[in-house]
Amino acid sequence: MLDSLTFGFLGGGNMASALIGGLVARGVPAGAIRVIDPSANARQRLTQTLGVHALAAPDAAFGASDVIVLAVKPQQFRDAAAQLSPLLPKAGAGNLIISVAAGIRLQDMQRWLGGTRLVRAMPNTPALAGMGMTGLAAAPGLSERDRAIATAVAEAVGKCVWVDGDDQIDAVTALSGSGPAYVFYFIEAMERAATELGLSAEQGRTLAVETFRGAAALAGESPEPVSTLRERVTSKGGTTHAALVSMEADKVKDAFVRAMHAAAARGKEMGAEFGKD
Repeated sequence: MLDSLTFGFLGGGNMASALIGGLVARGVPAGAIRVIDPSANARQRLTQTLGVHALAAPDAAFGASDVIVLAVKPQQFRDAAAQLSPLLPKAGAGNLIISVAAGIRLQDMQRWLGGTRLVRAMPNTPALAGMGMTGLAAAPGLSERDRAIATAVAEAVGKCVWVDGDDQIDAVTALSGSGPAYVFYFIEAMERAATELGLSAEQGRTLAVETFRGAAALAGESPEPVSTLRERVTSKGGTTHAALVSMEADKVKDAFVRAMHAAAARGKEMGAEFGKD
């Protein structure tokens, strides 16, 4: 499906580069991809490492791309849309447009770009390692073919899940979009504990990273609830039990859940902030 399409990326940063690399690995010719980035250094990097067409500003060929991915910062989205809109076919009918900008609402995308072939996506940084998780939400009336294309784009760098509308994308943002930072936060804490307990920083990092990697793989492969998996390594009166009792006393789980509610609330605020007239 993808290898017969042309792609335009507005923005050539890390996430765009990861998606482009994934698409090329899936058989999309590099020559079928055009990337817009104002930085000459970025354009040179994109051309040399990925073999794509890299331009300073969108042109008519870019506007005619079958799929356009808007990979700009949320605060830049409206200006980018204004720059792109005149180049699109009437009402954007000729393009499937996918936005990876946090907080930008589907209704505002439609207002600025026209058309209904719109998808709001929230990937995460493990896409850089081909292990990303992306949430996708469709504008009303999106065709099954367009859903399949958006799914294939997301799966070029990992896995994806479709959700219903902007509110659920805000939840995805809080959970998996921001989630890698939570994992890194806990790895930092485990590294600190390692050095305080007499291990080297390098040993602590290896132990923490591989523990997260293995536990995540086990949770992904097992049909059992994660609470059951946790209970299996928690013998009453043992070392794990002592650690969990300490965390429960400090209400770590409650604090963690509150943090994700804060992230989701900020996503809604960003949508209101960047979408206002």
